[in-house]
Amino acid sequence: MLELSEDYEDLRRSVQDFAQTAVAPVSAKHDEEHSFPYEIVQQMGEMGLFGLPFPEEYGGMGGDYFALALALEELGKVDQSVAITLEAGVGLGAMPIYHFGTEEQKAKWLPDLAEGRALAGFGLTEPGVGSDAGGTAATARLEDGYWVINGSKQFITNSGTDITSLVTVTAVTGMRENGKKEISTIIVPSGTEGFTVEPAYNKVGWNASDTHPLSFADVRVPEENLLGQRGRGYANFLSILDEGRVAIAALATGAAQGCVDESVKYAKERTAFGRNIGSYQAISFKIARMEARAHAARAAYYAAAQKMLAGKPFKKEAAIAKLVASEAAMDNARDATQIHGGYGFMNEYPVARHYRDSKILEVGEGTTEVQLMLIARELGLA
Repeated sequence: MLELSEDYEDLRRSVQDFAQTAVAPVSAKHDEEHSFPYEIVQQMGEMGLFGLPFPEEYGGMGGDYFALALALEELGKVDQSVAITLEAGVGLGAMPIYHFGTEEQKAKWLPDLAEGRALAGFGLTEPGVGSDAGGTAATARLEDGYWVINGSKQFITNSGTDITSLVTVTAVTGMRENGKKEISTIIVPSGTEGFTVEPAYNKVGWNASDTHPLSFADVRVPEENLLGQRGRGYANFLSILDEGRVAIAALATGAAQGCVDESVKYAKERTAFGRNIGSYQAISFKIARMEARAHAARAAYYAAAQKMLAGKPFKKEAAIAKLVASEAAMDNARDATQIHGGYGFMNEYPVARHYRDSKILEVGEGTTEVQLMLIARELGLA
Protein backbone atom coordinates (compact mmCIF):
# COMPACT_ATOMS: atom_id res chain seq x y z
CA MET A 1 0.00 0.00 0.00
CA LEU A 2 3.06 2.28 -0.07
CA GLU A 3 2.20 3.16 -3.67
CA LEU A 4 -0.55 5.77 -3.43
CA SER A 5 -3.47 6.00 -5.84
CA GLU A 6 -3.82 9.17 -7.90
CA ASP A 7 -6.51 10.62 -5.62
CA TYR A 8 -4.47 10.02 -2.48
CA GLU A 9 -1.33 11.39 -4.11
CA ASP A 10 -3.15 14.54 -5.26
CA LEU A 11 -4.36 15.10 -1.70
CA ARG A 12 -0.91 14.50 -0.25
CA ARG A 13 0.68 17.00 -2.65
CA SER A 14 -2.01 19.59 -1.96
CA VAL A 15 -1.49 19.38 1.81
CA GLN A 16 2.28 19.31 1.34
CA ASP A 17 2.12 22.57 -0.58
CA PHE A 18 -0.15 24.13 2.04
CA ALA A 19 2.11 22.97 4.87
CA GLN A 20 5.24 24.37 3.24
CA THR A 21 3.80 27.68 2.02
CA ALA A 22 1.19 28.60 4.66
CA VAL A 23 1.99 26.70 7.84
CA ALA A 24 5.78 26.58 8.01
CA PRO A 25 6.32 30.38 7.71
CA VAL A 26 4.23 31.12 10.83
CA SER A 27 5.14 28.08 12.94
CA ALA A 28 7.96 29.68 14.90
CA LYS A 29 5.85 32.77 15.68
CA HIS A 30 2.90 30.80 17.05
CA ASP A 31 5.24 28.52 18.99
CA GLU A 32 7.06 31.44 20.60
CA GLU A 33 3.85 33.31 21.43
CA HIS A 34 1.94 30.17 22.51
CA SER A 35 -0.83 31.45 20.23
CA PHE A 36 -3.51 29.36 18.60
CA PRO A 37 -3.27 29.50 14.76
CA TYR A 38 -6.86 30.48 13.98
CA GLU A 39 -6.01 31.63 10.46
CA ILE A 40 -4.42 28.25 9.66
CA VAL A 41 -7.39 26.37 11.11
CA GLN A 42 -9.73 28.46 8.97
CA GLN A 43 -7.72 27.66 5.85
CA MET A 44 -7.68 23.95 6.70
CA GLY A 45 -11.45 24.12 7.07
CA GLU A 46 -11.80 25.79 3.68
CA MET A 47 -9.62 23.06 2.16
CA GLY A 48 -11.93 20.43 3.61
CA LEU A 49 -9.31 18.79 5.81
CA PHE A 50 -11.58 18.61 8.87
CA GLY A 51 -14.19 16.83 6.78
CA LEU A 52 -11.96 14.31 5.01
CA PRO A 53 -13.40 11.11 6.55
CA PHE A 54 -17.03 12.22 6.79
CA PRO A 55 -19.91 11.85 4.28
CA GLU A 56 -20.96 14.89 2.28
CA GLU A 57 -24.40 14.85 3.93
CA TYR A 58 -22.73 16.01 7.16
CA GLY A 59 -20.54 18.62 5.51
CA GLY A 60 -17.65 16.23 4.88
CA MET A 61 -15.54 15.42 1.84
CA GLY A 62 -16.65 11.81 1.44
CA GLY A 63 -13.13 10.46 1.93
CA ASP A 64 -11.75 8.07 4.52
CA TYR A 65 -9.47 7.89 7.55
CA PHE A 66 -6.40 7.14 5.45
CA ALA A 67 -6.88 10.44 3.63
CA LEU A 68 -6.83 12.16 7.03
CA ALA A 69 -3.67 10.27 7.95
CA LEU A 70 -1.90 11.45 4.79
CA ALA A 71 -2.80 15.05 5.61
CA LEU A 72 -1.54 14.64 9.16
CA GLU A 73 1.79 13.28 7.95
CA GLU A 74 2.39 16.30 5.72
CA LEU A 75 1.39 18.77 8.43
CA GLY A 76 3.45 16.89 11.02
CA LYS A 77 6.59 17.48 8.98
CA VAL A 78 6.46 21.22 9.63
CA ASP A 79 4.24 21.88 12.66
CA GLN A 80 3.03 19.29 15.14
CA SER A 81 0.77 21.80 16.90
CA VAL A 82 -1.24 22.35 13.72
CA ALA A 83 -1.28 18.63 13.00
CA ILE A 84 -2.57 17.69 16.46
CA THR A 85 -5.25 20.38 16.21
CA LEU A 86 -6.54 18.67 13.08
CA GLU A 87 -6.09 15.16 14.49
CA ALA A 88 -7.92 15.93 17.72
CA GLY A 89 -10.57 17.99 15.95
CA VAL A 90 -11.45 15.09 13.68
CA GLY A 91 -10.44 11.90 15.48
CA LEU A 92 -11.32 12.88 19.02
CA GLY A 93 -13.82 15.68 18.55
CA ALA A 94 -16.04 14.85 15.60
CA MET A 95 -15.59 11.08 15.28
CA PRO A 96 -17.47 10.19 18.49
CA ILE A 97 -20.45 12.21 17.23
CA TYR A 98 -20.26 10.51 13.83
CA HIS A 99 -19.86 6.97 15.15
CA PHE A 100 -22.21 7.03 18.12
CA GLY A 101 -24.48 10.06 17.77
CA THR A 102 -28.15 10.06 16.89
CA GLU A 103 -29.21 11.56 13.58
CA GLU A 104 -30.32 14.66 15.50
CA GLN A 105 -26.92 14.97 17.17
CA LYS A 106 -25.09 14.49 13.89
CA ALA A 107 -27.24 17.08 12.13
CA LYS A 108 -26.71 19.58 14.94
CA TRP A 109 -22.97 19.27 15.51
CA LEU A 110 -21.20 17.58 12.60
CA PRO A 111 -21.50 20.17 9.79
CA ASP A 112 -19.64 22.87 11.71
CA LEU A 113 -17.05 20.36 12.96
CA ALA A 114 -16.53 18.82 9.52
CA GLU A 115 -16.13 22.21 7.87
CA GLY A 116 -13.68 23.50 10.48
CA ARG A 117 -15.95 26.26 11.75
CA ALA A 118 -16.00 24.63 15.18
CA LEU A 119 -13.83 22.31 17.25
CA ALA A 120 -14.71 19.71 19.88
CA GLY A 121 -12.78 18.22 22.79
CA PHE A 122 -12.49 14.62 23.99
CA GLY A 123 -13.02 14.59 27.76
CA LEU A 124 -11.55 11.28 28.88
CA THR A 125 -8.36 11.75 30.92
CA GLU A 126 -8.66 12.73 34.58
CA PRO A 127 -6.23 13.80 37.32
CA GLY A 128 -4.75 10.76 39.02
CA VAL A 129 -6.17 8.34 36.44
CA GLY A 130 -4.15 8.75 33.23
CA SER A 131 -3.94 5.50 31.25
CA ASP A 132 -6.43 3.79 33.58
CA ALA A 133 -9.49 5.39 31.97
CA GLY A 134 -11.62 2.72 33.59
CA GLY A 135 -10.92 4.49 36.85
CA THR A 136 -13.09 7.45 35.79
CA ALA A 137 -14.25 9.44 38.81
CA ALA A 138 -16.43 12.10 37.15
CA THR A 139 -20.11 11.38 37.75
CA ALA A 140 -23.39 12.12 36.00
CA ARG A 141 -26.84 11.47 37.48
CA LEU A 142 -30.25 11.85 35.89
CA GLU A 143 -32.43 14.46 37.55
CA ASP A 144 -35.72 15.76 36.09
CA GLY A 145 -34.69 14.98 32.52
CA TYR A 146 -31.17 16.40 32.86
CA TRP A 147 -27.75 14.90 33.38
CA VAL A 148 -26.02 16.57 36.32
CA ILE A 149 -22.27 16.25 35.88
CA ASN A 150 -19.55 16.71 38.49
CA GLY A 151 -15.83 16.12 38.25
CA SER A 152 -12.75 17.20 36.34
CA LYS A 153 -10.73 16.32 33.26
CA GLN A 154 -7.16 17.13 32.25
CA PHE A 155 -4.98 17.47 29.15
CA ILE A 156 -8.00 18.10 26.90
CA THR A 157 -7.05 19.32 23.42
CA ASN A 158 -9.15 21.91 21.55
CA SER A 159 -11.28 22.47 24.65
CA GLY A 160 -10.81 26.19 25.16
CA THR A 161 -10.56 27.89 21.77
CA ASP A 162 -12.88 30.65 20.62
CA ILE A 163 -14.47 28.16 18.22
CA THR A 164 -14.82 25.18 20.58
CA SER A 165 -18.48 24.15 20.46
CA LEU A 166 -18.58 21.14 22.77
CA VAL A 167 -16.71 18.60 24.83
CA THR A 168 -17.75 14.96 25.05
CA VAL A 169 -17.29 13.75 28.61
CA THR A 170 -17.02 10.26 30.05
CA ALA A 171 -18.70 9.95 33.45
CA VAL A 172 -19.88 7.27 35.85
CA THR A 173 -23.66 7.03 35.45
CA GLY A 174 -24.23 4.09 37.81
CA MET A 175 -22.91 0.76 39.02
CA ARG A 176 -23.32 -2.62 37.36
CA GLU A 177 -24.48 -5.77 39.10
CA ASN A 178 -20.91 -7.05 39.10
CA GLY A 179 -19.82 -3.98 41.05
CA LYS A 180 -18.02 -2.31 38.15
CA LYS A 181 -18.68 1.26 37.08
CA GLU A 182 -21.17 2.06 34.35
CA ILE A 183 -19.41 4.67 32.23
CA SER A 184 -21.35 6.72 29.69
CA THR A 185 -20.53 9.61 27.38
CA ILE A 186 -22.36 12.92 27.44
CA ILE A 187 -22.17 15.97 25.18
CA VAL A 188 -21.50 19.21 27.08
CA PRO A 189 -21.83 22.36 24.94
CA SER A 190 -19.35 25.16 25.53
CA GLY A 191 -20.67 27.88 27.82
CA THR A 192 -22.92 25.56 29.83
CA GLU A 193 -23.31 26.86 33.38
CA GLY A 194 -20.95 25.15 35.79
CA PHE A 195 -18.60 23.99 32.99
CA THR A 196 -15.28 25.79 33.48
CA VAL A 197 -12.33 25.75 31.11
CA GLU A 198 -9.36 26.28 33.40
CA PRO A 199 -6.24 28.27 32.33
CA ALA A 200 -4.16 26.65 29.61
CA TYR A 201 -1.17 24.51 30.49
CA ASN A 202 2.39 25.77 30.12
CA LYS A 203 3.66 22.86 28.04
CA VAL A 204 7.11 21.71 26.97
CA GLY A 205 5.95 21.47 23.36
CA TRP A 206 2.91 21.71 21.09
CA ASN A 207 2.82 25.34 22.22
CA ALA A 208 0.42 26.45 19.50
CA SER A 209 -2.17 23.78 20.29
CA ASP A 210 -4.97 24.39 22.79
CA THR A 211 -4.88 22.23 25.95
CA HIS A 212 -6.75 22.80 29.20
CA PRO A 213 -7.96 21.15 32.38
CA LEU A 214 -11.76 21.20 32.72
CA SER A 215 -14.03 21.23 35.74
CA PHE A 216 -17.72 20.42 36.06
CA ALA A 217 -19.77 21.63 38.99
CA ASP A 218 -23.42 20.55 38.83
CA VAL A 219 -23.38 20.97 35.06
CA ARG A 220 -26.86 20.29 33.69
CA VAL A 221 -27.43 19.15 30.13
CA PRO A 222 -30.56 17.56 28.61
CA GLU A 223 -30.97 13.79 28.87
CA GLU A 224 -30.83 13.56 25.07
CA ASN A 225 -27.18 14.72 25.21
CA LEU A 226 -26.22 11.14 26.05
CA LEU A 227 -23.85 10.07 23.26
CA GLY A 228 -24.38 6.46 22.27
CA GLN A 229 -25.80 3.75 24.48
CA ARG A 230 -25.77 4.29 28.23
CA GLY A 231 -22.98 2.29 29.83
CA ARG A 232 -21.02 1.98 26.57
CA GLY A 233 -18.98 5.16 26.94
CA TYR A 234 -15.75 3.46 27.93
CA ALA A 235 -15.99 0.79 25.22
CA ASN A 236 -16.85 3.39 22.59
CA PHE A 237 -13.93 5.58 23.47
CA LEU A 238 -11.54 2.61 23.33
CA SER A 239 -12.58 2.09 19.70
CA ILE A 240 -12.03 5.80 19.05
CA LEU A 241 -8.54 5.48 20.52
CA ASP A 242 -7.70 2.59 18.17
CA GLU A 243 -8.47 4.84 15.20
CA GLY A 244 -6.67 7.72 16.85
CA ARG A 245 -3.48 5.70 17.16
CA VAL A 246 -3.33 5.35 13.39
CA ALA A 247 -3.72 9.12 13.10
CA ILE A 248 -1.06 9.82 15.74
CA ALA A 249 1.26 7.37 13.99
CA ALA A 250 0.80 9.33 10.77
CA LEU A 251 1.55 12.60 12.57
CA ALA A 252 4.64 11.06 14.18
CA THR A 253 5.80 9.71 10.83
CA GLY A 254 5.57 13.24 9.48
CA ALA A 255 7.65 14.53 12.38
CA ALA A 256 10.26 11.81 11.80
CA GLN A 257 10.40 12.61 8.07
CA GLY A 258 10.54 16.33 8.75
CA CYS A 259 13.67 15.78 10.82
CA VAL A 260 15.20 13.82 7.94
CA ASP A 261 14.38 16.52 5.41
CA GLU A 262 15.80 19.31 7.56
CA SER A 263 18.93 17.29 8.30
CA VAL A 264 19.59 16.50 4.64
CA LYS A 265 19.23 20.17 3.73
CA TYR A 266 21.49 21.29 6.57
CA ALA A 267 24.10 18.61 5.86
CA LYS A 268 24.39 19.79 2.25
CA GLU A 269 24.77 23.45 3.24
CA ARG A 270 26.94 23.29 6.37
CA THR A 271 30.68 22.93 5.87
CA ALA A 272 33.35 21.79 8.30
CA PHE A 273 37.03 21.32 7.59
CA GLY A 274 36.48 22.29 3.97
CA ARG A 275 33.68 19.86 3.15
CA ASN A 276 29.90 19.63 3.45
CA ILE A 277 29.21 17.73 6.65
CA GLY A 278 26.94 15.35 4.72
CA SER A 279 30.06 13.93 3.05
CA TYR A 280 31.27 12.62 6.40
CA GLN A 281 30.17 9.08 7.12
CA ALA A 282 29.30 9.89 10.74
CA ILE A 283 26.64 12.32 9.51
CA SER A 284 25.46 10.49 6.38
CA PHE A 285 24.97 7.20 8.24
CA LYS A 286 23.06 8.95 11.00
CA ILE A 287 20.70 10.49 8.44
CA ALA A 288 20.37 7.17 6.62
CA ARG A 289 19.25 5.53 9.86
CA MET A 290 16.76 8.37 10.38
CA GLU A 291 15.32 7.75 6.91
CA ALA A 292 14.98 4.04 7.67
CA ARG A 293 13.00 4.85 10.84
CA ALA A 294 10.64 7.16 8.97
CA HIS A 295 10.12 4.57 6.24
CA ALA A 296 9.33 1.85 8.77
CA ALA A 297 6.91 4.13 10.58
CA ARG A 298 5.10 4.96 7.33
CA ALA A 299 4.83 1.29 6.40
CA ALA A 300 3.41 0.53 9.85
CA TYR A 301 0.65 3.13 9.76
CA TYR A 302 -0.21 2.34 6.14
CA ALA A 303 -0.65 -1.32 7.12
CA ALA A 304 -2.86 -0.42 10.09
CA ALA A 305 -4.96 1.90 7.96
CA GLN A 306 -5.37 -0.75 5.29
CA LYS A 307 -6.83 -3.23 7.79
CA MET A 308 -9.03 -0.55 9.35
CA LEU A 309 -10.51 0.48 6.00
CA ALA A 310 -11.08 -3.18 5.10
CA GLY A 311 -13.18 -3.60 8.23
CA LYS A 312 -10.73 -6.10 9.74
CA PRO A 313 -9.48 -6.11 13.36
CA PHE A 314 -6.59 -3.67 13.57
CA LYS A 315 -5.95 -3.10 17.28
CA LYS A 316 -2.51 -4.76 17.19
CA GLU A 317 -1.49 -3.01 13.98
CA ALA A 318 -2.60 0.38 15.35
CA ALA A 319 -0.57 -0.16 18.52
CA ILE A 320 2.48 -1.24 16.51
CA ALA A 321 2.17 1.80 14.24
CA LYS A 322 1.84 4.18 17.17
CA LEU A 323 4.78 2.56 18.98
CA VAL A 324 7.12 2.50 15.98
CA ALA A 325 6.22 5.98 14.70
CA SER A 326 6.39 7.79 18.03
CA GLU A 327 9.78 6.30 18.82
CA ALA A 328 10.98 7.17 15.30
CA ALA A 329 9.91 10.78 15.81
CA MET A 330 11.69 11.08 19.13
CA ASP A 331 14.86 9.32 17.95
CA ASN A 332 14.99 11.35 14.74
CA ALA A 333 14.44 14.60 16.62
CA ARG A 334 17.36 13.81 18.89
CA ASP A 335 19.65 12.91 15.98
CA ALA A 336 18.56 15.93 13.93
CA THR A 337 19.35 18.21 16.84
CA GLN A 338 22.80 16.65 17.13
CA ILE A 339 23.43 17.10 13.42
CA HIS A 340 22.45 20.77 13.60
CA GLY A 341 24.77 21.34 16.55
CA GLY A 342 24.18 24.66 18.31
CA TYR A 343 21.54 25.67 15.79
CA GLY A 344 19.54 22.63 16.76
CA PHE A 345 19.11 24.17 20.20
CA MET A 346 17.57 27.35 18.80
CA ASN A 347 13.76 27.40 18.83
CA GLU A 348 13.46 29.11 15.43
CA TYR A 349 14.84 25.95 13.83
CA PRO A 350 12.21 23.27 13.06
CA VAL A 351 14.33 20.48 14.53
CA ALA A 352 14.40 22.22 17.91
CA ARG A 353 10.61 22.37 17.94
CA HIS A 354 10.43 18.73 16.88
CA TYR A 355 12.76 17.87 19.77
CA ARG A 356 10.36 19.48 22.25
CA ASP A 357 7.19 18.40 20.50
CA SER A 358 7.97 14.76 19.82
CA LYS A 359 8.18 13.48 23.39
CA ILE A 360 4.42 13.73 23.89
CA LEU A 361 3.96 11.37 20.94
CA GLU A 362 5.29 8.60 23.20
CA VAL A 363 2.72 9.53 25.86
CA GLY A 364 -0.54 10.75 24.30
CA GLU A 365 -3.14 8.37 22.81
CA GLY A 366 -1.72 5.68 25.08
CA THR A 367 1.85 5.57 26.37
CA THR A 368 4.55 3.38 24.88
CA GLU A 369 3.94 0.97 27.73
CA VAL A 370 0.23 0.78 26.89
CA GLN A 371 1.05 -0.03 23.26
CA LEU A 372 3.37 -2.83 24.38
CA MET A 373 0.62 -4.16 26.65
CA LEU A 374 -1.91 -4.12 23.80
CA ILE A 375 0.48 -5.89 21.42
CA ALA A 376 1.28 -8.54 24.03
CA ARG A 377 -2.43 -9.13 24.67
CA GLU A 378 -3.10 -9.56 20.97
CA LEU A 379 -0.35 -12.19 20.95
CA GLY A 380 -2.21 -14.09 23.66
CA LEU A 381 0.15 -13.13 26.46
CA ALA A 382 -1.07 -12.08 29.89
